[in-house]
Amino acid sequence: MAEIAPRLSVVIPAYNEQDRIERTLTRVVEYLDERGEPYEILVVSDGSTDATEAIVHRFAQTHPQVKLVAYQPNRGKGYAVRYGILRARGERILFSDADLATPIEELEKLEPYLDRGYPIAIGSRPLRESQLVVRQPLYREMAGRAFNKVVQLLAVRGIHDTQCGFKLFTREAAQAVFSRCRLNGFSFDFEALFYAQRLGYPIAEVPIRWMHQEGSKVRLLRDGLRMVRDLIWLRLSAWRLAPNPQVGTSPVKRD
Repeated sequence: MAEIAPRLSVVIPAYNEQDRIERTLTRVVEYLDERGEPYEILVVSDGSTDATEAIVHRFAQTHPQVKLVAYQPNRGKGYAVRYGILRARGERILFSDADLATPIEELEKLEPYLDRGYPIAIGSRPLRESQLVVRQPLYREMAGRAFNKVVQLLAVRGIHDTQCGFKLFTREAAQAVFSRCRLNGFSFDFEALFYAQRLGYPIAEVPIRWMHQEGSKVRLLRDGLRMVRDLIWLRLSAWRLAPNPQVGTSPVKRD
């Protein structure tokens, strides 16, 4: 008998997250259990060298909805997210950061857009209705806003926050988008949205509640320069994927 696909897959990339991964999984499982719908959680260990994998393996023994996906060596967050999403079985697939800077409950703000026909709904921090409970340091916030202006100019038009780690896809959209992605680092967010727009998928940009968490793996100068390089590469390679008129237009919805 074929196993029934879960309603929701949650993909959590993890690189050396031993200090918080159990707390994160406990909260996500508690929340999803309360909903009463079948789900799975894929924790993708991106070449972790600490106790992350042992902790997830132990947790999964008493929570069968949780699955550990692991590989070596470390390849980057983009690779981890892509690896997990392309193996997820859910009708809908949520990518969430391991630090739960966007609380898992914010899923309830994204889901109505998929119910109304949007294939993609993304959390967004700069929108007027968003609640930044704990803001990141000012220099990081300013750098992020400046970078997004460049992203909008060169690649992803009309979206104010491509980098928020909380994005919900239909299975069909997730497969179509991430099967085309190639960037392994932190640039994967804008790459995925770039391909989504090129394929004609409407994207709902949704205000969310967000709290800065310490321990970010992003190094502003080093990773910022890499992301600019990736952005230029993506723009120059845009000819490889012509827009698909059969999918429809790609408006952005913001509430």
